[in-house]
Amino acid sequence: MKRLCKFLLSGLLCLFVSGAGHALEKVDFIVSGRDKGSVSALESNGVTYVDVQKTARKFGTGIELFAQSKQAKISTKGFYAILTAPLAEIIINAQPHTLSAPVLIQGSKMMVPAEFFLLPQFQEAVDKYVSFQDGAFYVERRFNLEFSGEQKNKTDTLLVFDARKKIAYETKQLNKHTVTVTFPNVTLKRDLHSRTRTDFIASMDVRQGRNGEAVLKVILGKNAKDWSFTETDGKLVFRAGAQKAAPVLAAAPAAQKAEAPTSQPDAKPALKGPSLANEKPSVLMEDDGFIEMKAAPAVQPVMKAEKPAASKPAPVIKAEPNPLAIRTAHKKMRIMVDPGHGGKDPGAVRGRYREKDWNLDVAKELARLLKKGGFEVQMTRDNDTFIALSERSKKANQFKADLFVSIHTNASKNRSANGFQVYFRSEKATDKEAAEVAALENEAMQYEEVHYNFVDALLQSMAKNEYINESSKLAGYVRNAVYKQPGIGIAVNQNNSVRQANFYVLKGVNSPAILVEMGYISSSKDRGRLANGTVRDRTAKGIYTGIVNYAKKEGWID
Repeated sequence: MKRLCKFLLSGLLCLFVSGAGHALEKVDFIVSGRDKGSVSALESNGVTYVDVQKTARKFGTGIELFAQSKQAKISTKGFYAILTAPLAEIIINAQPHTLSAPVLIQGSKMMVPAEFFLLPQFQEAVDKYVSFQDGAFYVERRFNLEFSGEQKNKTDTLLVFDARKKIAYETKQLNKHTVTVTFPNVTLKRDLHSRTRTDFIASMDVRQGRNGEAVLKVILGKNAKDWSFTETDGKLVFRAGAQKAAPVLAAAPAAQKAEAPTSQPDAKPALKGPSLANEKPSVLMEDDGFIEMKAAPAVQPVMKAEKPAASKPAPVIKAEPNPLAIRTAHKKMRIMVDPGHGGKDPGAVRGRYREKDWNLDVAKELARLLKKGGFEVQMTRDNDTFIALSERSKKANQFKADLFVSIHTNASKNRSANGFQVYFRSEKATDKEAAEVAALENEAMQYEEVHYNFVDALLQSMAKNEYINESSKLAGYVRNAVYKQPGIGIAVNQNNSVRQANFYVLKGVNSPAILVEMGYISSSKDRGRLANGTVRDRTAKGIYTGIVNYAKKEGWID
């Protein structure tokens, strides 16, 4: 009976899998007419998906996967896209777009509808024309001149070219048998050599040069007495014949080889329904670090693609002021200095000492030093006023900050806890103590009167992973500089003073971001030091030195 139940259960599972999707062995990748391998794919509910990581790499773009948030970021010069499973809504350069089907997760792979790679924005970013037909991607240069075929007649032979713009050219006869046609400022679809072997043209060779020009070289045949290169019926035609005459094109010139049609520069390429889409080991970025991505099992159940409900409109996502992972055009590094707490939120309090006051004092001194050092600086607050945590990151993004530095003073129920620490944001805390620190700082949310919606959550989710590595590096530079700064007198543990935890104020900041805990107000020793204005100034100096060292390392300053 148990065996029968297992058999029936297996059968139902197989039916479910086959109904939800069908694994395809491969999708070919044809680049300039040459087979360049394949990428894995699957079909689900009539939509063909491709492995986003391998396909992006085929196109030469950057690709990052974020395991915890089930997102992928595809980026190249001047372009980035954020894809989130299981959503059809995507972000391209801070603008919302909707695919015809949602992104899927299959085992350890993220699968995206192939139509993504046919989007005009993507084609422009990779500087290619991309089309899909008969189970293959076809990739070509963003050309404006292509060889469309040859026409062989009794009295002449024609070489026919299609141009997508008005093209200048220069003809030259090098010797009795060799003629060249040079096209300046032209991009050829692909290089081609053909042995025509007629009485009028022995061979032709057309190639893209390095200086932006293309050159057609024709070896004339034994009976060629005349040649010409002219525009005829909207085509560019090289003619070689027995006598001088105008070229006459047939109604439909024979194509040299049947090919998949190439997408037009001003039109979205044709795709069969919501259609289809190497080579290093996959690396999946966790929110708290890197882990190696395990190979997918040979057979995996396929998640059923849920089509977006027709009654539910796609979310309207506000444009981000500063596109992710693209360095802004300004020449000076912009730094947002954030004094923690303020106004009705005092932060940690011990006797007459309030955290918000110390934070503001150190932040002002840090801002002064940074401005003097040539940085562009803004503060989230410069007086005793309340600023919601969510508003602080928005201020940084509106400023297009390159760094975000939040200044705080720590506190703990454990009176022996002491020392300077620097945090960067991660979903998972370094340890219980780090989690408690984040919880303490996040208590400021109780003072906020803010309502969050899906759009806010999506944007924050997309931004939270972007700068983990850079934030970690910045934290290390600041920790080291404060450690070396004389006259502070607050312990800096070199082994565990750079930590990570889920600080809300760092969430959604589109730049490397750190939160500095100058010391513990709950520690009598640290409190005594921080109560001294000179110590606070020296702390600001140490933080400043760490930022300068980071900026030098990253090439912002000499």
